[in-house]
Amino acid sequence: MDVRGENIYVGLSGGVDSAVSAALLVRAGAKVTGVFIKGWYPPGLPCTWASERRDAMRVAARLKIPFRTLDASTEYKKSVIDYLLAEYRAGRTPNPDIMCNKEVKFGAFYQYAKSLGADTIATGHYRSGEKDQSYFLSAVPKEILAATVFPVGNMEKSEVRALAKRFNLPVARKKDSQGVCFLGSVSIEEFLKSEFGVQPGYAKNEKGNIVGQHDGVLLFTLGQRIALRETNEAGPWFVLRKDVERNELTVGKTRSGSIENVSGEISFSNANWFTEPIGAVEAQYRYRGPRVQGYIKENSFVSSELLPEIPTPGQSIVFYQKNELVGGGIINVFPGKTDFHRNS
Repeated sequence: MDVRGENIYVGLSGGVDSAVSAALLVRAGAKVTGVFIKGWYPPGLPCTWASERRDAMRVAARLKIPFRTLDASTEYKKSVIDYLLAEYRAGRTPNPDIMCNKEVKFGAFYQYAKSLGADTIATGHYRSGEKDQSYFLSAVPKEILAATVFPVGNMEKSEVRALAKRFNLPVARKKDSQGVCFLGSVSIEEFLKSEFGVQPGYAKNEKGNIVGQHDGVLLFTLGQRIALRETNEAGPWFVLRKDVERNELTVGKTRSGSIENVSGEISFSNANWFTEPIGAVEAQYRYRGPRVQGYIKENSFVSSELLPEIPTPGQSIVFYQKNELVGGGIINVFPGKTDFHRNS
């Protein structure tokens, strides 16, 4: 990593990955500035941004680097929260973390850093290994991703933890954060309940028989495992279909229900390419989900393999060649159906 003398702004989240990233850049001779990105936080729900910012400040102080705070609450509210709620209202399954990276953690941050004279930016994302987060980078504009440094990108988490202890960083033993970008300890279910309220409805199996009750269609996503109320039949239960108008869920014992084989084309939109995909690609349409072999035909992914589970409209489909991220898009949905074929 040859960054000696470069003016690099590092996104300091208050976590261990970004802290080690900053430490490695300092050791490599870069002129490092730490930046905490403040998002939008739901009023009335627990908020941890102040403590996260304090941890980020402690890291900057330990490394003796300048520290700044970027207020990106407007961008986050408009591009992530409003998008998330609109998708849920339409019965689709959004991917707020991908949108957060595109619009805030890279988009707004990059523009801010460049306006202050930065040569480039850096983040604590992983791009390979067990903690590979490349799936969530698929919508970041090509020019921004190319201008970003990933100091821990090819490391394993255990190696990063060891470095944090070696550098005596104040967050070395801090646990990893969970949940949606910037919501902190607030779960997505808590947030949706605060926005949509609880609207009890019926859950039916694929034969149309009522098997239990739920707290509201808008609170759940396709493929999600759900705990039903007032049910006499043991689970597990997974959401297969959502009827927003009737506030009804169709559920099954697996994520694919009784449909064992799913094949054909997955149509997608909002394509974002880093390199032109020529020949065979691998597609991943759920984080940590399996990758499927196929090829790109216009705005569709075509595979001769049986898909391991039903694609979810609104989610991201991400493409790789030789284990390198080449691009991604959003899985389409059309009135009354999804754009893939089911074979039983």
